[in-house]
Amino acid sequence: MQYWLMKSEPDEVSIDDVLASPDQTTAWFGVRNYQARNFMRDAMRDGDGVLFYHSSCAQPGIAGLARIVGQPYPDASQFDPHSKYHDPKATPEQPRWISIDVQGTQKTRLLALPELRSIPELAEMVLLQKGSRLSITPVTPAQWRCIARLLGQTPGSA
Repeated sequence: MQYWLMKSEPDEVSIDDVLASPDQTTAWFGVRNYQARNFMRDAMRDGDGVLFYHSSCAQPGIAGLARIVGQPYPDASQFDPHSKYHDPKATPEQPRWISIDVQGTQKTRLLALPELRSIPELAEMVLLQKGSRLSITPVTPAQWRCIARLLGQTPGSA
């Protein structure tokens, strides 16, 4: 099992939106960064744990827990000429972008960015590195356990 931090702007998709979705599951689409795409395509697996992070908002931070469900598949928005995520170079035969389904498991208290930065055990977390802007980043098992403790969770739970 691996762990991930996935960023979403709450006015686009929030943890509340995911939890209100059928089966508490939503497609994670619109990722247009090759490194983040490669994480989705090559490394994410059914059951992996997710820290659901609200970004580009008044108080960015971890807002909930989720898990990956299923396998990656082509992001349909890349083929839609009316979508802001359209990619004219992508074809159904050779898709460039990937979606994966994320199932919300719990809304948590907001673990805001300043609090995360104040915890020595999280100093090496990719999210907290200078210049880090990826929407999907790996989280180590030790970082996952630390955050789970801060949220009052059983460390292995997602």
